[in-house]
Amino acid sequence: MSLPGHEESSKIGKRSAGLFALLLIVLEWSRPGLPSPLRPICDLRVLDHFIKEARDAEAAVRVCKEECAIAVSLLVPLTRVDFGVWEKKNMEEQALEVQTGLWLLSKAISSLRASVSNSALASHIDISVQNIASIGQVLRSLSIQDYVPIAGGLDIQETWRVSSASELFQVHINFLRGKVRLLLANAPVCQQGIS
Repeated sequence: MSLPGHEESSKIGKRSAGLFALLLIVLEWSRPGLPSPLRPICDLRVLDHFIKEARDAEAAVRVCKEECAIAVSLLVPLTRVDFGVWEKKNMEEQALEVQTGLWLLSKAISSLRASVSNSALASHIDISVQNIASIGQVLRSLSIQDYVPIAGGLDIQETWRVSSASELFQVHINFLRGKVRLLLANAPVCQQGIS
């Protein structure tokens, strides 16, 4: 038997994990004596934390059958990286590709959330949406603008569709491990002091 309020406090703890990681970045950033104030934002351990939570969500939805069924296929970003093509793109083009992908993932995961009533699954999905928002905040800290959709502005060749919640979270994981990691690791401010 669980104590009253225990389940609610557990939800709050899970939801605040992504915000806690972001808070650690800000606290480290504001610490006196750092040679480069933005350097902690480049710490990829924060991204690793978000990847772990995406894996947890994928494991939770993998065992979910009917309740996690997707009525219509969802548009998601391509995750494969052609390094030759990627490296020829400038930082703004890479950033646009990442921001567009994060926007698509946020829309797709939010769409899944609307169809899930199980509180444990909903919590995992909510954390994923919050983590995408936190990554957006990190990118803004690196002077990378948000993606603002405009009519005809989405490159359909850089997308595909998934038909299951498990596929959706596999795309989420791979996108974070691939294009998001590459963008953060190669951001100019993150290259300062690297010889």
